[in-house]
Amino acid sequence: MTRFSALALALALALGAFAAPALAQEFKAGDISIDKPWARATPKGADVGAGYLVIHNNGATPDTLTGGTADFASVEVHEMKMDKGVMKMTEMTKGLNIPAHGTIRLAPGGYHLMFTHLTKPLAKGETVKATLDFEHAGAVAVDFPVEGIGAAGPTPMKGGAMGKMKM
Repeated sequence: MTRFSALALALALALGAFAAPALAQEFKAGDISIDKPWARATPKGADVGAGYLVIHNNGATPDTLTGGTADFASVEVHEMKMDKGVMKMTEMTKGLNIPAHGTIRLAPGGYHLMFTHLTKPLAKGETVKATLDFEHAGAVAVDFPVEGIGAAGPTPMKGGAMGKMKM
């Protein structure tokens, strides 16, 4: 191997090590894939928290998110919407339809997961695990990184895959 080839290989391996953490976490079961999961931190003593994510149905058949389980809380599917100028939140007891070849975003101010009966506060920087239940795809285990109390979304990676690496 020439000196240039060895150097190029070493550089490629080093860059690969830095790029790996930048890959988005994705969770799958059947035709369902989930990405960009996150939760908001809760104040001490809070009984409820919220989780958000994006659900993709890559199949030809609709599916339904029916709820889930977690060791730190009960997991329910909720919707927030405006009704005559008042923001209202409702549990979706029949679940959330995920259309065939469709994508549904669970985000603040709309569809979301409600973590009820918290056994502990959700702390910024930790990751909590929940299993989401789909009518057809079955159970999907998902890790939810916890962002700050007022977070509007997951913290983006700074500087892309390379971060602030200087070459």
